[in-house]
Amino acid sequence: MTDTANKKIEKDPEVTQKAARRRFTADYKRRIALEAESCTEPGEIGALLRREGIYSSVLAKWRRQLREESLSSSKKSNGKTSPADQLKRLERENERLKEKLRHAELIIDVQKKVSEMMQIRSHEKDD
Repeated sequence: MTDTANKKIEKDPEVTQKAARRRFTADYKRRIALEAESCTEPGEIGALLRREGIYSSVLAKWRRQLREESLSSSKKSNGKTSPADQLKRLERENERLKEKLRHAELIIDVQKKVSEMMQIRSHEKDD
């Protein structure tokens, strides 16, 4: 490589800086989610996504939040949730944990039965 080629690499690096992550306000999210809800024709949501430069997964999350009213104006300006929102969230978490506990109890029950069967089988082999 020549000296001029080395200088060119130093002046024009191929690696660019990492782009800053975009942040969206609750009002913007709410507006876009409501606009998506009003789309009725095929391709309208795709056009909305392209126009706004967002992914469908982001829009799906915003629409779900809109349905759950977490983007509504019921939130206080200091970012704290209302007691009703907090109660809903805790009730959902409680239901999720109850289901997880029920699942764990079923697994433990099956493990006990398998252990008993293995012990019975080992006693039969000893005889």
